Amino acid sequence: MIVIALGANLDSPVGPPARTIATALGALARNGAKIEAVSAFFTTPAWPDPSDPPYVNAVVRVDTAHSPALLMEILHKIESAFGRTRNGKNAPRTLDLDLIDYEGRVEEGPPILPHPRVAERAFVLIPLADVAPDWRHPVTGRSVAQLIAALPEESRIGVVRLTPA
Repeated sequence: MIVIALGANLDSPVGPPARTIATALGALARNGAKIEAVSAFFTTPAWPDPSDPPYVNAVVRVDTAHSPALLMEILHKIESAFGRTRNGKNAPRTLDLDLIDYEGRVEEGPPILPHPRVAERAFVLIPLADVAPDWRHPVTGRSVAQLIAALPEESRIGVVRLTPA
């Protein structure tokens, strides 16, 4: 299973964050990623500065013949096409595409697999549970449900479903 997280909190050339994410799914498909499942969209407070616009987040499960490194190149190309500029860590953005897991591989990268902060991110884990409820962290073996339960309550309650599953 290959899992990609999508997030945005600034308008892109195609519109507001939810439209950006929906349109980015099409860009993934046009670039060799067969979409298998898409989570509901969720809204999440910006971090580390909650005064920034809130994020819209989703997770997609895909299949592709691309290697992890080539897939990351494609993800960065898509981000750029949607107006992403890298203005610093955790800065607001038009589109963020993160490779979370690639068939359970554990690699030092690039890209690092699984994503090094996946277990800390409610805005990834909660949508991930929508598309892969049986997913287990490739390093710890913990289920997505266990990882969500281990998060602080305030991070879990901040992730609010925007669309039905």
